[in-house]
Amino acid sequence: MALEQTLAIIKPDAIKNKHIGHIIEKIEAKGFAIQQAFMLQLAQEEAAEFYHIHADKPFFNDLTTFMSSAPLMIMILEKENAIAEWRTLMGATNPSEAEAGTIRAEYANSIDENAVHGSDSVETAFEEITFFFDADEALDFEETPESDTAASE
Repeated sequence: MALEQTLAIIKPDAIKNKHIGHIIEKIEAKGFAIQQAFMLQLAQEEAAEFYHIHADKPFFNDLTTFMSSAPLMIMILEKENAIAEWRTLMGATNPSEAEAGTIRAEYANSIDENAVHGSDSVETAFEEITFFFDADEALDFEETPESDTAASE
């Protein structure tokens, strides 16, 4: 199986509730490598650009207001099958439907304030990672390396 990267965001609700350390502990316990990480606060326009695929949805304004309401922790996570495994660790979008032990089951406030974000496909991961990071900080998604050694070259 090939090494893969995904974007992970710890959202404002989890930051405000001081869950960063707990969430990172879960990430590392599942074998993810945190390749890059930083904190920032988005302007609402930047949040709108990031979530542009939801622009026609009724929750769009609330989402962009929420995502620009406080700092975020932005990370590139890496491991084999990273996208699917991160989505499993996050849990269902609605925390009342999330499996016990998932991040959203433990740390999300609601379907709107659900603690974390993750990419849903290889294509989306590349788009989202390069929204926040230079393209050379991400794996080459065209030719995903087969080993950790190849990834570090």
